[in-house]
Amino acid sequence: MPRKRKLLAQLNALQNTSSFPQINAVEQLNTTPGADPSPKSSKYFVTEKKNSPQLQEDFFNQPCVSLAKSFLGQILVRKLPDGRELWGRIVETEAYLGGEDEASHSKGGKQTQRNAAMFMKPGTLYVYQIYGIYFCMNVSSQGEGAAVLLRSLEPLQGLEAMRELRRASRKAPSRLLKDWQLCNGPSKLCQAFGIDKAFDQRDLTQDDAIWMVPGQDPPGEQDVVATTRIGIGNRGEWTQKPLRFYLRGNRFVSVVDKKVEREMAA
Repeated sequence: MPRKRKLLAQLNALQNTSSFPQINAVEQLNTTPGADPSPKSSKYFVTEKKNSPQLQEDFFNQPCVSLAKSFLGQILVRKLPDGRELWGRIVETEAYLGGEDEASHSKGGKQTQRNAAMFMKPGTLYVYQIYGIYFCMNVSSQGEGAAVLLRSLEPLQGLEAMRELRRASRKAPSRLLKDWQLCNGPSKLCQAFGIDKAFDQRDLTQDDAIWMVPGQDPPGEQDVVATTRIGIGNRGEWTQKPLRFYLRGNRFVSVVDKKVEREMAA
C-alpha cells in the first residue's frame, strides 16, 4: 500500500474509535483546474471533541531530547471553531534544553512574561511571535525552561482548510500551495493550523481546540536523523549540537541534511 494511503487508513482507524457518529456530509470544495490533487478538507463535522486515544501527561513528562524524538510520528489535531478538524503527523522537531542552552529563550534560567510557558508543566504550549508577524509553537518538557519546537508536519486531514488559512495569512496573492508546502516549517504549520499567541500556555492534555493522538506507525532509531538546529545564529558550541530531529526520507521536512543522511546510510 502506498505510504500516503497507509497513513490515511491509519487516520481513519483512529477516528473510528470515536464514540460520536460520523456525519456523511462532505464539504464541497472549489478546485482549480490543473491544481495538484490532494485529499479534501475535513470529512467529519462534530459538535464535541472526539473520544480519541489522546496523549496524556505521562507522555509529555520526559526529558527534552527524548520528547523531541518521541514526537516524531505522533499526530497533532486542531479543531477549528466551525467544527472542522485538521490532522498532521509530526515529522520534524528541535529540542531547547533550558538554562544551559545558549540558543534557548530560557537561557541562563531567566523567566519572563514571554517565556513563562517553558517553565510550566510538561505538555504546555509555548507560542511566540517572530518578526512581528509569524508564530512558532513549542511544547514544554521535563527540565526547567526546556521545550520542544514543532518544525514540520505531514498533513493528513483538512488540507483545503489549511490552504485557506495559509492563503489568509499571506498578504499578496499566491499560487496554490502543494501538500508538502503547507506545514514544512514552524511558522507555516502555525499558519496552516490557525495557531497564534492565544494558544500560549494552553495544556495539550486539557484543551478542546488542540491536542495530540498517538501515531500508528512509530519510527525506529534508524528512521530518525539528528542534526543541527535551524536559524539560531552563532551560539558557540550550541550552534553545532545535533538537537534537530526529523524523519529520514520524509518529503514534508523543512530542511534535510544530506551529509548526515549519507553518513547514516554508510
